[in-house]
Amino acid sequence: MFRVAVEMLMHDKTKYIGLFIGIGFTAFLVTFSMSFLAGFMSRGFALVSENPSADIWVMDRAVSSPEATVNMSDGSLSLVRGVKGVAYATPLYLGDVTARYGDGNFQKFQAIGVDDATLSGAPRSKNRLRLPDSVIIDSGGTSGKLQTPLYKKDMWPHDGSHLHATTRELHFGDKLLINDKRAIVADVSHTIARFPPRPLLYTTASNFKRLIPSAKRYTTFIMVRSERGVDAKELAKTISKQTGLKAITSQRFKKETVLWYLINSEDVGDMVNMVVLAMLVGFGVTGVMLYMFTYENIKQYAVLKAMGASNKQLRDMVFTQAFIGVIAGSGIGIAVAALIGVSISGSDFPFRMMWFAPMFGFLGVLIVSITAAMISVRPIVKMEPAIVFKA
Repeated sequence: MFRVAVEMLMHDKTKYIGLFIGIGFTAFLVTFSMSFLAGFMSRGFALVSENPSADIWVMDRAVSSPEATVNMSDGSLSLVRGVKGVAYATPLYLGDVTARYGDGNFQKFQAIGVDDATLSGAPRSKNRLRLPDSVIIDSGGTSGKLQTPLYKKDMWPHDGSHLHATTRELHFGDKLLINDKRAIVADVSHTIARFPPRPLLYTTASNFKRLIPSAKRYTTFIMVRSERGVDAKELAKTISKQTGLKAITSQRFKKETVLWYLINSEDVGDMVNMVVLAMLVGFGVTGVMLYMFTYENIKQYAVLKAMGASNKQLRDMVFTQAFIGVIAGSGIGIAVAALIGVSISGSDFPFRMMWFAPMFGFLGVLIVSITAAMISVRPIVKMEPAIVFKA
C-alpha cells in the first residue's frame, strides 16, 4: 500500500507539485520569519558580540541589557580588579550625546567610552582615538544620518545654518560640536548594526568625560577576562559575592538581553505578531492544499476500498502522502530560506538562521500536515465503495 500511495501522489504532477510548493511556502515563511526575528535579537546584544575577549560583564544589579542601563561608581573597577582570578578588567562608558554638524543640523549618538590605555571595546582603527579630541563614528544600522556639507561655504556658523545644503558622508578630519566642545572624526567604522538602530560614537574615557562633563558616575559596564584555567561562571559568582555587583558571563548576558527585549520592547512585539501571521498564512495554505489533494482523489480511494482495502490501510496511505509532502516540501522551503539568507547576509537586512528556525519550520509544517491529513481521512473512512460508480 505504501507503493500505491506514492504512485497516487506522483500520478498527477500538477497536484503534487502544487502540494510541495504549498508546504515549502509554509516552511519558508516560518523559517525566514524566525531567522528575521533572531537577526534583530542578535543586534540587541551587538555590544557584547563585538567584544568577544570579555568572558564576564559586570554591571549594576538592576541592569539586564545594554539598552536600559544605570552607571556604577568609578571605584567599582578597582573592586573588580582586586578579585582573585581576574586577568584584566576594563571599563566601558555609555551615554547619549547630541552632535551638531557643519550645516547646523544635529544628530543624537550613543557615545561609547573605552579605556584610554587598552582601547578595549573600540572598533578597528582604534589607535586613531589617541589623537586629540578624536572620535570614531558608526551608522549603527541607520542610513543617511552621518552627513556634513559638501561645500565649505555651507559650513555653520560662518553665516548661519544651511540646513538644506548639499551634503556628503562624514570622513576623517570632519568636525562635530558636542556640548559646545569640538570633536574630530578620526574614522568611520562599520561594526554590528544595533537594534533599535542609532548612530554610534566611540571615544576614549578621558574624551568621553570631556564631552559629557555633568555626569556624576561614568562606568556602565566592566569587561572582565578570567585568568587561564579559571572557570568564567565561578569567577562571575565570586565577583558578585565580593563586590555586590552583578557579574554574568557573555552568553548569559546575551540571553538576558533577548529576554529583556521580548518583555519590554514594543518593536519586538510587532515582529512576533508578524511571525505569527506568517505562520498562520502558511499553515492555511498547507492545510487547504493537502485537503484538496486528498478530496480530489476520493474516487481512487473508493476503488481501493471496493477491492478490499481496510480503513486502516487507507488512513496509512493518506498519512504516508502527507509525510512525503512534509519531507520534500519543508526541505525545499528551508533551503530557499537559507539561500536567500546567504544572498542578503552582506547587507543591512537582519537575518540570522539559528538552529531553531529550521526546526520550527519543519515541526510547524508537520503539525499542520498531520492535522490536515486527519481531517482528510474522515470522508475516506466514511465513504461507500459504490461512490466509484457515480458519474
